[in-house]
Amino acid sequence: MKLLLATGLYSPDIGGPATYAAMLEKHLPGRGYELVVVPFSSVRQYPKLVRHAVYFWRVWCAAEGVDIVYALDPVSVGAPAVIAARLRGKKFMLRLGGDYAWEQGRVRFGVSDTLDDYTEKRNEVPWQVRVLAFIQATVVRQAAVVVAPSAYLKSIIATWGSKAERIRVVYSSLSPLTPALDKNEVRRKYNVTDTVLVTSGRLVPWKGIATLVDVVAKLKDLHPNITLLIAGDGPDRQQLEEKIESLGLTHHVYLLGRLSKSELANVKNAADVFVLNTAYEGLSHELLEVMDLGVPIVTTTAGGNTELLQDKKDALLVPFDDAEQLQESINSILANPEMATRLTESARLRTSEFSEDKVVQQLDLLLHNVYEA
Repeated sequence: MKLLLATGLYSPDIGGPATYAAMLEKHLPGRGYELVVVPFSSVRQYPKLVRHAVYFWRVWCAAEGVDIVYALDPVSVGAPAVIAARLRGKKFMLRLGGDYAWEQGRVRFGVSDTLDDYTEKRNEVPWQVRVLAFIQATVVRQAAVVVAPSAYLKSIIATWGSKAERIRVVYSSLSPLTPALDKNEVRRKYNVTDTVLVTSGRLVPWKGIATLVDVVAKLKDLHPNITLLIAGDGPDRQQLEEKIESLGLTHHVYLLGRLSKSELANVKNAADVFVLNTAYEGLSHELLEVMDLGVPIVTTTAGGNTELLQDKKDALLVPFDDAEQLQESINSILANPEMATRLTESARLRTSEFSEDKVVQQLDLLLHNVYEA
């Protein structure tokens, strides 16, 4: 079977779609597939709209002779890809990592609601977000199968008008991180001592990093040498820099920017606690990686997190942006090494359910069902 993979992010990019594409390139050829990858990164140098037209043309050219076009994005990649697939008479599949319209609304158009609240009142948001939501839903309805990384995200997609039987849950897989440095070496590299917290991800409002900075300001009273390392970049960087300076935390909170996967492995492994104060996750690659590393986790009950972790068994789960409970949970782990060990051992056992082999096997079955339909 010949498969065209249309992806927004692709190696050496960092992010879920790039990791997913690398997994397919690694495993599918051994199952009899020929892969053609068309990354959107190859057209980003063009102006907006022009880049989408150029991308459509590249997918159109590459789609000749393929059996299935599989897109990893519903708008920037998905819209050009579904048009090319239809014009070529090819079957079309789509994988969604989140609600693109909501994400753009939060970053660019003043939407402040969580995804759950936004889903209840989509008609009340700015027109630009409604246009993106319309494009997204149209692409979803054109797909023979929509792959969702969690049951939570499936429930969101089902509100867009797609038939429930076309939405299949295939969990994200674990791509293990391999630290090259031990905890002490990393701490020396970043000149940090004592208590180290780590968070990572795009610097966007729904990651709740500003609240986590506030929590560090309070934790400093009990842990004078506490450090928070923030890995990642994004539109909120300047706002966070200003907040860190205004709270006098320039020697306690460090914005590390975008890191390579190897350096990210080192930083995560150096943590006493990994904290993800997130309002939304489809199924978090970040959490899977940390679970496998054996680092204690404090995160939220948002999105697909509860499908990965059970509160007080695998991690400590709190409501999004609840500064008081975040602080209490972090302190609980720091004060109870035995509890931290119990949580990490249980979480690491859970990762076997998210192996690449299991994920590829499920996807292989879906691809054959679409091919034979």
